[in-house]
Amino acid sequence: MRQLARVHAPPVVEAGDSWRAGKTTAERGYGGRWQKARLTFLRRPENVLCRLCKNAGRVELATVVDHRVPHRGDQTLFWDTDNWQPLCKACHDSHKQSLERGGSGTRTVGLDGLPRT
Repeated sequence: MRQLARVHAPPVVEAGDSWRAGKTTAERGYGGRWQKARLTFLRRPENVLCRLCKNAGRVELATVVDHRVPHRGDQTLFWDTDNWQPLCKACHDSHKQSLERGGSGTRTVGLDGLPRT
C-alpha cells in the first residue's frame, strides 16, 4: 500500500500585514503563554464583559483579548496589559477589524443597539 506524503498548509498571509507574513499563530506570539495570559485577563471581574457592548448599553461576555493599539509584532506592546481590552468575538471581528483596516469604525446603530446596514 502506498503512503501519502503529509502536506502542511502554508501559514495564512494577509496583504498589507508584513509583520504576519509567513508566520504561524504561535510565531506571532499567540502560543501557550498567550492563552494562559488571556484566560487570566478575561477571568478578572472587570474584564468579563465586552467593553464595546458595555459602552453601547448591551451585555455580552468577552471572549477575545484585543490589543487596543495594534502591536504589529512589537512584543513590548503585545504584552502590555494596559493595551488589552476585553471584547466579544462579534465586536472584535467587525468594529475593531474595520478600524485596523483603515475604516472610521463609526457605524449607524438602531434603537435596539444593533448595527444598521
